[in-house]
Amino acid sequence: MIPRYARPEMTAIWDPATKFRIWYEIEAHACDAQAALGVIPKENAEAVWKAKDVVFDVDRIDEIEAVTKHDVIAFLTHLAEHVGSDQARFVHQGMTSSDVLDTCLNVQLMRAADLLIADMDKLLAALKRRAFEHKDTVRIGRSHGIHAEPTTMGLTFARFYAEMERGRRRLLAAREEIATGAISGAVGTFANIDPSVEEHVCKQMGLVPETISTQVIPRDRHAMFFATLGVIASSIENVAIEIRHMQRTEVLEAEEFFSKGQKGSSAMPHKRNPVLTENLTGLARLVRMTVVPAMENVALWHERDISHSSVERGIAPDATVALDFALNRLAGVIDKLVIYPENMLANMNKFKGLVMSQRVLLALTQAGVSREDAYRLVQRNAMKVWEAGKDFKEELLADAEVTAALSPAEIEEKFDLGYHTKHVDTLFKRVFGES
Repeated sequence: MIPRYARPEMTAIWDPATKFRIWYEIEAHACDAQAALGVIPKENAEAVWKAKDVVFDVDRIDEIEAVTKHDVIAFLTHLAEHVGSDQARFVHQGMTSSDVLDTCLNVQLMRAADLLIADMDKLLAALKRRAFEHKDTVRIGRSHGIHAEPTTMGLTFARFYAEMERGRRRLLAAREEIATGAISGAVGTFANIDPSVEEHVCKQMGLVPETISTQVIPRDRHAMFFATLGVIASSIENVAIEIRHMQRTEVLEAEEFFSKGQKGSSAMPHKRNPVLTENLTGLARLVRMTVVPAMENVALWHERDISHSSVERGIAPDATVALDFALNRLAGVIDKLVIYPENMLANMNKFKGLVMSQRVLLALTQAGVSREDAYRLVQRNAMKVWEAGKDFKEELLADAEVTAALSPAEIEEKFDLGYHTKHVDTLFKRVFGES
């Protein structure tokens, strides 16, 4: 991911130096376990830890790999340069490259998940605060982009909160799914290494042993992880699209905070564009783009091939870095989003009571009018509002067929705005509990 959409805490997880440090820890812990079994001399295992403060030279490892054409061997050669060839001769005993690569990748994904969970907590806090702030701020709900019935801005924030909270739960499950390690040797049979080595390494690295691996950790785990990131990205876009709609000039019910000195257009000085949420829509596409390759990585030849390797070297940092950036950007947008309650009311009243049509329809049916006739009566008056700008309530009061079933007081009562917000507290309790 390019630096423009990257935050240092997440990019550090994918830095080559971080990767080599994790590789080293895996190898060193494996040596400790091997020494405890008597497979290798204890002094050799202890010698490996002499490199614990070493900053591994990425350029040197790349230089060795240019000759060996094998990244793990290049790293082991560089490690021996620090530890000593004789002392390092038992490093990687009974292991295969995937033991190091896959266990490391899962450590990195687990750490990335921890940052993403913290990001979601930040976003959830912002959504909750704004939900309670605008709990009773009435706005028009829309279906198909057309005015439907009244709702509140608080309920809009609350449903986004509930969606993101589901995403957080999925992410916790994905973290658990990915937190496995494998130190099982070629084709995963433990023929040349004892299972207790795997148990020790996994414990030290904060993982659990993979139930059964081949030469690689099964990629259905990774597919689930990236699919979860894709769902969260889609939820981000869901929020972003709503804000983008609300900021349209014809709507202007809310807008992104426009800071002092900010410019909206190189050509038109009046412009205040929803650039942050448009950017979030784009970033969501990038994260979702990684899901299909992760799914395709599940099917590998026999006990292993490396068709998944090049894919994961790209999608693992790209998806986590982009999502980390997007979650933080969205939290900032929500936190500073400018809300215009007056515009919300003005928009709702633009068609002079039209949004109360269902209440009138139901009242007519309850008064004994057939549903077909009730719909016809309400619709013919509603069309006068659409087409001629009439006042819906006045048209109903002037319609003899309507007033034959409903009294003026009964018609008037159907335009009470509070009717549509009477269950806001119930919905808030469902989303936020009793807080």
